Amino acid sequence: MDLEAQRALMLGGAVYNDLTSELIAARAKAVERTDAYHRSIGEPAEAREAILRSLLKSVGPGALFEPSFRCEFGFNISIGRSFYANFDCVILDGGGVEIGDHVLFGPRVGIYTANHAIDPIERAAGACQAKPVRIGNRVWVGAGVHINPGVTIGDNAIVGSGSVVTRDIPPNVIAAGVPAQIIRAITEADRMGFKP
Repeated sequence: MDLEAQRALMLGGAVYNDLTSELIAARAKAVERTDAYHRSIGEPAEAREAILRSLLKSVGPGALFEPSFRCEFGFNISIGRSFYANFDCVILDGGGVEIGDHVLFGPRVGIYTANHAIDPIERAAGACQAKPVRIGNRVWVGAGVHINPGVTIGDNAIVGSGSVVTRDIPPNVIAAGVPAQIIRAITEADRMGFKP
């Protein structure tokens, strides 16, 4: 089975073999490109974004990952405008990851779309299944947050540091904890009067 057929299985939520030579090669290619991105520090933003565009499915202007950034494949990740991820971001993108505009990640954020088989024999044989992760616009994800397969985080939400997101988070709320739970809504009272 070729890489595109395997990618279709992943994105479709079907069980796929994580140990095929095509997927192993795709992971190696992602490492090469993320390493090239890390080495490009100090180069013009356009050159750095070009490397990201060669790695990811789509990248809006102003996207920046601080080193180090790692992804499983890259070709299933779409990022909007003005995205910023602090250091040590990890994205396992088998199921697809969509990130909106003006999204901020603190250090050591992890997004995981794939899940290994529960049965130990199937797991050892490479069986996986993936579900997409979607993050809306103007979301702030705090340091050390882990986002699990199949989760959607709504526009304007904040996820507190150290949280584990196991279910959807609606728009316009602050959520935190293990597992993450809604703490409160974001309201007009949260405005500080800042004028850019």
